[in-house]
Amino acid sequence: MYVFSVNATAKEAMPDFPQGKTVPFIVYINAPALEGAKKLCTMHLLRAGFFKVEIEKQKKIAANVLADKKRVAAHSGLSEAVAKGYAIHVFDED
Repeated sequence: MYVFSVNATAKEAMPDFPQGKTVPFIVYINAPALEGAKKLCTMHLLRAGFFKVEIEKQKKIAANVLADKKRVAAHSGLSEAVAKGYAIHVFDED
């Protein structure tokens, strides 16, 4: 699994974002290879109505972390990504 720090721009106005606003995200992708995970990250944000997807940082999550069920359950991003393959969270800057 990989976690990405990503910026993407709203293509159209949305309830929480005006058109053209650049939004920071934390995206979890449950994929074995980095290049595939990057493509999936971009694809999921495009499907969510964003464009100009720029991956700022990336990190592989160690297998021992994912094997720790209590740790995964305590972290909403990890548990969601394990369950459905990905998780997208708006990064709250406040």
